[in-house]
Amino acid sequence: MTAIATAAALSLPISLSRSSKFTNRKGVRGGFVVFAISASGDGGGLVDKKNSWSTLFNVEEPRSKAPQSKGKFLDVNEAFEVARYDIQYCDWRARQDLLTIMLLHEKVVDVLNPLARDYKSIGTMKKDLAELQEELAEAHKQMHISEARVGAALDKLAHMETVVNDRLLQDRNTTATEITTSSPPSTSKETVERKTPRKGLNVSGPVQPYHPRLKNFWYPIAFSRDLKEDTMIPIDCFEEPWVVFRGKDGKPGCIRNTCAHRACPLDLGTVNEGRVQCPYHGWEYSTDGKCEKMPSTKFVNVKIKSLPCFEQEGMIWIWPGNEPPAATIPSLQPPKGFQIHAEIVMELPVEHGLLLDNLLDLAHAPFTHTSTFAKGWSVPSLVKFLTPSSGLEGYWDPYPIDMEFRPPCMVLSTIGISKPGKLEGQSTKQCSTHLHQLHVCLPTSRNKTRLLYRMSLDFAPVLQYVPFMHYLWRHFAEKVLNEDLRLVLGQHDRMISGENVWNMPVSYDKLGVRYRLWRTAVEEGTKQLPFCK
Repeated sequence: MTAIATAAALSLPISLSRSSKFTNRKGVRGGFVVFAISASGDGGGLVDKKNSWSTLFNVEEPRSKAPQSKGKFLDVNEAFEVARYDIQYCDWRARQDLLTIMLLHEKVVDVLNPLARDYKSIGTMKKDLAELQEELAEAHKQMHISEARVGAALDKLAHMETVVNDRLLQDRNTTATEITTSSPPSTSKETVERKTPRKGLNVSGPVQPYHPRLKNFWYPIAFSRDLKEDTMIPIDCFEEPWVVFRGKDGKPGCIRNTCAHRACPLDLGTVNEGRVQCPYHGWEYSTDGKCEKMPSTKFVNVKIKSLPCFEQEGMIWIWPGNEPPAATIPSLQPPKGFQIHAEIVMELPVEHGLLLDNLLDLAHAPFTHTSTFAKGWSVPSLVKFLTPSSGLEGYWDPYPIDMEFRPPCMVLSTIGISKPGKLEGQSTKQCSTHLHQLHVCLPTSRNKTRLLYRMSLDFAPVLQYVPFMHYLWRHFAEKVLNEDLRLVLGQHDRMISGENVWNMPVSYDKLGVRYRLWRTAVEEGTKQLPFCK
């Protein structure tokens, strides 16, 4: 017990020892001074116990090898050598002090209870268990962090693979075109591939005239409910004026909005018994463009240009191209269980490709739509668009939104809205209520777009019958669109002045980039269009 008392007395903190010369040293808050004690008695001396820890404490005392300074001042190398030996001495001193403590503990155990050396106390076991639980929790935390990093790495790898596939497809098409049109017979395919430059995504400069190949699709131009009998709707499509009306049989027709007589706009006139009557001299045209009536003059055979026109699922479609129209028209109906609540038409002063780029992108929502549907959305650390390798559709992460680009100018989206403002980490399948949207971007001219917007809900069907509800939906749609429009108009101005609006695409631009590659392939006449099923 004398050894215990002595050790306790000599192990007081430095801060409690007034005579200690280290008390006022800057940066020292406290410590322990332990002296090695040599004791003897029954059971053998403490030094005999040292053998069991010889590998840890068998360190030679470094004081005998301490460097001796030759001069009054030390150079840099001598100072580093002195510091190194000081560290070695501190290490040796700490090992000796720790050995002394451990030997004293063994002596106490031998004196108090010879059996205690083989068993741990319950308190010690509880402490060890708590430490193990903390280590296990930390290990779980690190495991989850590793899983998240692996997931992010896999997503990046998948994106890189998709980008590589897209670029390879584009380069393959370019190479094949170069080989077919301009390669001499003696030039090998490998040489052509090596000399063919990679094509980048460049959308800059004034909007060029639309390529005729882009016209060879069915285009929606109006909603059926807006085209009533004895009325007509004037539209522009690919910078050509047209007028849509219903004939005697009630079926829609589309003819050029220019009278064959004096080039008067026909939409300034009226619809008379299924024929458009020119307001200038009363010439009347049927849905196939034939002039069937010429008042005040001898009748002659006159016909103006008309387009194939068809009505399907509440929409009027036209085929403005020179090739024979396709046999089928794509369906734009909302999914099963949805009811149409609003159909809105707007004319926008922007090129339709820029508007499609905007609609196919949702990463801008937390920054652009802060006063409308994205109010309260947090900014995620990573926004992705996950899609099949050969598709123009997919879903956004972390937003519960499914989206699809449907050629030639339609965007369909289904949005889960069960928890507005808390959309992260949810898919549309996890949401109980949904909003379905259709955007049709009809290219009226190089600087204008006719937008057809249809909104459908799978809840609250009674809203269809609320008076003036249509005006409320239109107000909301215009408010959302105006948030986008000011940005797209700015892009349009920069593009015309020569800036590339697709200068630096990133991972969440996938769907917009694929639309641009699809459009380029159409204009170049590629037989197998990319990303199409």
